[in-house]
Amino acid sequence: MKNKETNKKMDYPFAAIVLVIVLIGLVMVYSTSSFRGNELFGDSLYFAKRQLVFAVAAIIIAYYISKADYRRIAEYSKLILIVSMILLLLVYVIGTASHGSARWINIGPFGFQPSEFAKLAIIIYTAASCTAYTKSLNSIKGIFRIMLLPIIAIVIIAIENLSTAIICFAIVFIILFIASPKTWYFIALAIIGIAGCALFIALAGYRADRIRIWLAPEKYPDGYQTMQSLYAIGSGGLFGRGLGNSVQKMGFIPESHNDMIFSVICEELGIFGALCIIALFILLIRRCAVIAMNAYDRLGGLLVSGVIAHIAVQLIINISVVTNTIPPTGVPLPFISYGGSSIVFILMEMGLVMSVARQRKQTG
Repeated sequence: MKNKETNKKMDYPFAAIVLVIVLIGLVMVYSTSSFRGNELFGDSLYFAKRQLVFAVAAIIIAYYISKADYRRIAEYSKLILIVSMILLLLVYVIGTASHGSARWINIGPFGFQPSEFAKLAIIIYTAASCTAYTKSLNSIKGIFRIMLLPIIAIVIIAIENLSTAIICFAIVFIILFIASPKTWYFIALAIIGIAGCALFIALAGYRADRIRIWLAPEKYPDGYQTMQSLYAIGSGGLFGRGLGNSVQKMGFIPESHNDMIFSVICEELGIFGALCIIALFILLIRRCAVIAMNAYDRLGGLLVSGVIAHIAVQLIINISVVTNTIPPTGVPLPFISYGGSSIVFILMEMGLVMSVARQRKQTG
């Protein structure tokens, strides 16, 4: 076994899975947005073309990140997180509101969502800190010291976007859980996380309303989107109506190419098609796990573990919202939902995973 040598080659199975999911996303963005694009801009390809531009740019960026040494990137982890926190604060100064929440900074014709950058920054910072301060993980005080900056960022996010804050907290929690030898500390952290969610729900009345809508969506006007999503899933049956044949995307599901895109996938491709897409995500997560377990060092393993946490938690939340398993909230389906910030930063994470894969230990 050659444990001292590293493999500089690209992980082609990983790259292939990512590319297939991105291509499926582009097809589904076109299918779900063609009606709205034609209605608003006279161009059925409007949203698909924009998503294609973002995806191509993101793939190029991811390629260059994959060629870089992730250890050099981690050296700037604190600066990266601080920059993300500054951008998060700028949202409240110059940001643009969407659906009642200030989440965007407009740059010319494009909108930038700093919370997507924050997910990447939190992964890098937490993994780097757990590697640099290994002894601190033996005490609850040391763990809180490592968590301080990420928790501040998470609180800033939670003010307007609790669902993204939950994802970020889950990323930190899972990286620390893997890195720390003290398991029982995480019971306390879980309690703190649950208490924090309850506090933010109590402070914002509309979040409590979402729980009531979740329990009985048919009784409230704001439950309309949830009901239409369930109609789409139910009408798709086992094999769906066929690609492009969705009825619910014709204005019944508002912005069906965004967070609710999975419901249209179920309508057009059926439960079978939806399960195939979920299977691709499982393959992606499994491949990431293989890369993490064969990483050259602790830092590489923790970085990939953070990416796994992000994809898995966000996937579960999105599908749970669409199927009304949890209260409604706005979380995109990774790689597939329309959105420049989302596709760019998640593909940057894929570039980071590829960088770790290039440096992993030889297994033969």
